[in-house]
Amino acid sequence: MRHQKHNHTLGVKKEHREALLANLTTALLTHDRIETTLAKARALRPFAEKVITLAKKAYTVEAPEQKLHFRRLALARVRDESVVKSLFDEKVESFLKRNGGYTRIYKLVPRYSDASKMAIIELVAADDTGHKKPRRRGAKKAKAPAEEAVA
Repeated sequence: MRHQKHNHTLGVKKEHREALLANLTTALLTHDRIETTLAKARALRPFAEKVITLAKKAYTVEAPEQKLHFRRLALARVRDESVVKSLFDEKVESFLKRNGGYTRIYKLVPRYSDASKMAIIELVAADDTGHKKPRRRGAKKAKAPAEEAVA
């Protein structure tokens, strides 16, 4: 079945989209932070995180043929040997303590020329806990079991 096959098409053909995401991932893994349109950043996030997950799997597995398999899968997606080598050999250790969520997107002001929505997508540090939303003042707390018995 072909359900849910139209995620992040970006208005281009499949081959163009694959090349675009491969190039954006190369830039992201090289520079750790890139500025692009919001639509491209949202399309890039799952693509780049899957490549990072391949590097994590290769790091944890013992068999050398499995490590090579994961590296080749990443090369098929990213297409830049130096970036894949640096990811698998150096950067993967910074992602071992995170269970997903390797990238973060910040929205920016629209671009001046065509008013398209812009964003920064960056790799998240391993020790970064993120931003917690402040608790609303009027939020009700769950009652303790002792309070329920008294009431």
